[in-house]
Amino acid sequence: MAGTKKPRRGRRRIQLSKLYTLTCTQACFKQDHSRIGGPGYSRVVFCNEPDSPEADSSNYSDNYVRTTKYTFTTFLPKSLFEQFRRVANFYFLVTGILSFTPLAPYTASSAIVPLLFVIGATMVKEAVEDWRRKKQDIEVNNRRVKVHKGDGNFDSKEWKTLSVGDIVKIEKNEFFPADLVLLSSSYEDAICYVETMNLDGETNLKVKQGLEVTSSLREDYNFKGFEAFVKCEDPNANLYSFVGTMELKGAKYPLSPQQLLLRDSKLRNTDFIFGAVIFTGRDTKVIQNSTDHPSKRSMIEKKMDKIIYLMFFMVVLMSFIGSVVFGVTTRDDFKDGVMRRWYLKPDSSSIFFDPRRAHVAAIYHFLTAAMLYSYFIPISLYVSIEIVKVLQSIFINQDIYMYYEEADKPARARTSNLNEELGQVDTILSDKTGTLTCNSMEFIKCSVAGTAYGRGVTEVEMAMGRRNGSPLVFESNENDVDYSKEAFFESTVKGFNFRDERIMNGNWVTEPHADVIQKFFRLLAVCHTVIPEVDEETEKISYEAESPDEAAFVIAARELGFEFYNRTQTTISVRELDLVTGKRVARLYKVLNVLEFNSTRKRMSVIVEDEDGKLLLLCKGADNVMFERLSKKGREFEEETRDHVNEYADAGLRTLILAYRELEEKEYKLFNERISEAKSLVSAERESLIEEVTEKIEKDLILLGATAVEDKLQNGVPDCIDKLAQAGIKIWVLTGDKMETAINIGFACSLLRQDMKQIIINLETPEIHSVEKTGEKDAIAKASKESVLLQIINGKSQLNYSGGNSKAFALIIDGKSLAYALDDDVKHIFLELAVGCASVICCRSSPKQKALVTRLVKSGNGKTTLAIGDGANDVGMLQEADIGVGISGVEGMQAVMSSDIAIAQFRYLERLLLVHGHWCYRRISTMVCYFFYKNITFGFTLFLYEAYTTFSATPAYNDWFLSLYNVFFSSFPVMALGVFDQDVSARFCLKSQAFNHKGKTSGREILGGTMYTCIVWVVNLQMALAISYFTLIQHIVIWGSIIVWYLFITVYGEFPAIISTGAYRVFIEALAPSLSYWVITLFVVVSTLMPYFIYSAIQMRFFPMYHGMIQWLRYEGQCNDPEYCDIVRQRSIRPTTVGFTARLEAKKRSVRRSNSA
Repeated sequence: MAGTKKPRRGRRRIQLSKLYTLTCTQACFKQDHSRIGGPGYSRVVFCNEPDSPEADSSNYSDNYVRTTKYTFTTFLPKSLFEQFRRVANFYFLVTGILSFTPLAPYTASSAIVPLLFVIGATMVKEAVEDWRRKKQDIEVNNRRVKVHKGDGNFDSKEWKTLSVGDIVKIEKNEFFPADLVLLSSSYEDAICYVETMNLDGETNLKVKQGLEVTSSLREDYNFKGFEAFVKCEDPNANLYSFVGTMELKGAKYPLSPQQLLLRDSKLRNTDFIFGAVIFTGRDTKVIQNSTDHPSKRSMIEKKMDKIIYLMFFMVVLMSFIGSVVFGVTTRDDFKDGVMRRWYLKPDSSSIFFDPRRAHVAAIYHFLTAAMLYSYFIPISLYVSIEIVKVLQSIFINQDIYMYYEEADKPARARTSNLNEELGQVDTILSDKTGTLTCNSMEFIKCSVAGTAYGRGVTEVEMAMGRRNGSPLVFESNENDVDYSKEAFFESTVKGFNFRDERIMNGNWVTEPHADVIQKFFRLLAVCHTVIPEVDEETEKISYEAESPDEAAFVIAARELGFEFYNRTQTTISVRELDLVTGKRVARLYKVLNVLEFNSTRKRMSVIVEDEDGKLLLLCKGADNVMFERLSKKGREFEEETRDHVNEYADAGLRTLILAYRELEEKEYKLFNERISEAKSLVSAERESLIEEVTEKIEKDLILLGATAVEDKLQNGVPDCIDKLAQAGIKIWVLTGDKMETAINIGFACSLLRQDMKQIIINLETPEIHSVEKTGEKDAIAKASKESVLLQIINGKSQLNYSGGNSKAFALIIDGKSLAYALDDDVKHIFLELAVGCASVICCRSSPKQKALVTRLVKSGNGKTTLAIGDGANDVGMLQEADIGVGISGVEGMQAVMSSDIAIAQFRYLERLLLVHGHWCYRRISTMVCYFFYKNITFGFTLFLYEAYTTFSATPAYNDWFLSLYNVFFSSFPVMALGVFDQDVSARFCLKSQAFNHKGKTSGREILGGTMYTCIVWVVNLQMALAISYFTLIQHIVIWGSIIVWYLFITVYGEFPAIISTGAYRVFIEALAPSLSYWVITLFVVVSTLMPYFIYSAIQMRFFPMYHGMIQWLRYEGQCNDPEYCDIVRQRSIRPTTVGFTARLEAKKRSVRRSNSA
């Protein structure tokens, strides 16, 4: 932070705006500024006037931000709604209310208490999970920032208390608490560097510049008496646009995105800035891009509702059948003065058994039976699943294989509602920066004068080497050497992972093209906008760059003997090795112009004058724009360089071409005059004129070589993507980064291959550019939409022409085009094209677009989607997806706060989905099936007993038998299965994937006790047959449930008859002494379970499914037979077109074709 060390040399004296030719240009009024004051442009801000009546009457949003699902006032109604939109809960609410009427066949307490327990337990779980989010909100809202309190004094204040119009002071490496208009900075010309990674995923620093009129406000006391008046656009979600004006001292000045600093972006490379608050809280652009925290339900839970509808229909049907039979029987019950069913006492009863009003009695019976048969529907199902899911979440949280020791971050299931969905994921929508990558660049290889240097190994190459099962051996162009040890050399210098003794330690002077090598690394040391910082105590130099690429290039040049150590307003100083003397000398280069990089130019140039007076244009850029700018004499090494660039790209590296040329003095003077004229224009034609002038100077270049930088992937990303692809999961990349950066990462992750046909949809066409120059928004929108639609249709035609073979196609689309592709009349065609391609990459996507794409995929194919990201720009996407996974990375916790599950590294997604997802899905689905099985079994005994008693609505069991069946005697084994069962181990998941003998009726309680015993044995032993992986806990709960039943009926039967009612001593005196009781129990259990046992045995032995084959491997001891294991594994792997396995197969096909040719 500023002030913690001695001042650094020469920092604030530099007017950075004079280094930039294209970025820092004079602000001008454009057509949009004429709309200010009209609809959509009505916001008025009084800067530094918090007490003015106009500011008080604005009623703008405060700066408090929340990500919670509930508030204190909405928790009860919203949570109750969540619970009672579950069909079963609503059904039991109705039956609970009816239980207070005389219609109920059981006491009201036995119906209401279980319902209250179920609802209460679930609401408590929801409250605990939301409280965790609330604590994170409190931490963010209570961050502090310096705010002007008057008279030039700044005091620390909480973020949540900020108001529109406040003047704030932000210091280096702090986040912006709201959307601000930049007034001034520690630099004289109000320049500052901003990192927007949390917003758009880009690691490149953005250069922002305040208005010249406010640039002098660099001290606290300057704001005493400062007043300004801002009119601007209303709050909106567009991150890349801003239109406004500032009135200061009677003059009006235009505001543009160049002056806007967005909430959650970070101040970098700048000691401090002063800004005026324009948008707060929910009005800020990042919050405008987010959505309310959704209520997510798993597909199994939705299917459960459908099953419960079916069960409800069965209950109604059985109740209807019973009521009809009961009505007919009741009507005929009174004949010739004799009561056939005298024990029901119809002469003294109410209307329920009145033979004279049998039709009314039938209606009442229907309601009573509907309550009695409610045991068909398992009331404990939801709460049992909630408990099981919480325990599953604990296992996920405690999984040591998903613990990131380096950052001390375990996996964390922030909500347990979606565990089983992890096993059903069809499409993953991933952010790039911070999710797939580490946000760091490493210089790893280069090609100079047609010779390849560097023996570092990328993540992709290592993954392919492991897939081959052999050590990596690399061959140089000159000799066949095993460089495997050097290949895995880990450099201690951040940004530099280069290893080649031919040019390290000054050995490059002996290379055949030493002069070209010298120019190559000199260009890296000079062609940039990096600022060196020298620590006065240690004399160590550190670099602050706009992008990690630039920092990596400067560091590489330094490590190889070309040390950039000082920058002034107009010069760059480099220490380099002199070819003639062989000694290190200090050289001074006068910087005349910097033509900076942007996504349209795809190149950067500097014009310098060396100590000999030569004018040099040094240029670096993308291969597709650089090769066409080479002169005829400058193409000597073109063929070799192109080959090397293709090899580097195939290894997942980002490449740049380096070239230069000498300028004539006359030519430079003409250029300088024209560029100065173009920069001074205030019309809309200024940008096109600047582009035209730079185009003429950057030509006839001489090729030096190419750099290869690794956008360092997180460890294990290629392996993880390959495994997920083999499991049939599709992966889309949605990033705010530039297209070329996203494509490079696509190659690095093996989502793209060299032999893939890329369908690129963008609006960078001459036709669109010509329409844009007119400035007519309606015409631009119409032409752009037509262009995007045409490109989508052409892409579909290519797919159809290929016969639907998606292997060769990848779809890449930019943010501007995506805006039109997501229109209602286009989005379904776009989705058809995207689904037909092997890989999809969406570049320059805003947070809102990420969320809309996720919604389109989720609703379009109806399958489970998972979104994964690490920044605030990913929040909408995470909330929109069926499952949101947040990466708990270095920068911020916004994604984690809005996620369902948090992990520290992308590679843990493999274990999360393929192990925990598989287990949770199988456990929950099996658990649901057995819940319905045990309740249907129990319910049918009630129905059969009803039929036997002419549907008199008399329960077969004691009230407490009914109430405790789902709690003590059948639920625990099912829950144990839901927590502990494993059909396949984690290693293989990752590697592969009542009458007595005389026929007379016995007593009702004796018959009920016998039936109940059979049910307890059957449902528990059926569970034992279904379990694939026994643990001690499962043995305890299965056999313990049976034992508890016998203990309960014995102890409960010993209670006085007034308490135990019909169960009084029924087991001791009637059941236990009777041989028929034990024989019937054994016969029912065996006859009930034998069909399932025979079916399972035949299927396992003769028609095994994939997990069954893996179980045979384990049981027969064939785990170590590689040939058989591979056969089983290949049967499980789905054909894949992405991942390094697909890349390896493509290479093999290419080799076979070349050999056959």
